[in-house]
Amino acid sequence: MSSQKTMTLWDRPAFNLDRWVRDFFGPAAADDWFKPLNPQSTGFHPAAEAIRDGDDAVVRLELPGVDVDKDVTVVVRDGRLMIHGERRDEHSSEEDGRTLREVRYGAFRRSFALPEHVTGDDVTASYHAGVLTVRVRGAHEQREVPGAQRIAIESK
Repeated sequence: MSSQKTMTLWDRPAFNLDRWVRDFFGPAAADDWFKPLNPQSTGFHPAAEAIRDGDDAVVRLELPGVDVDKDVTVVVRDGRLMIHGERRDEHSSEEDGRTLREVRYGAFRRSFALPEHVTGDDVTASYHAGVLTVRVRGAHEQREVPGAQRIAIESK
């Protein structure tokens, strides 16, 4: 029998309100809740827009300076469209023989509920001019839920 060891890092639980909300309501619940109350919640929070385009849903995220090929993942899982990644920005300048190097980074995660009939095959993503565009084909179509079948009731 193998024994597994786990390590827990202790931090100030009073400042982890967003973690409590995520644990209780799910991973996407605390994305925008209580952020002003949490001083540790400094990171990259890309602006997002979700619009309807005919029967399609279109989600746009502003991700300037992000290498989407390496640092961004778009996933459809458990009825949710999840976009997550990391922004890394390095800048250096030299002035009067001194070098100033600035590094900014931060992980981000955005999540959107999808209709039951949407699968990963219905989702496409593209990136242009600092904007990630994710199109969900047929998100607003009225479709039967796969696997739903009405059962006839026999009277005796």
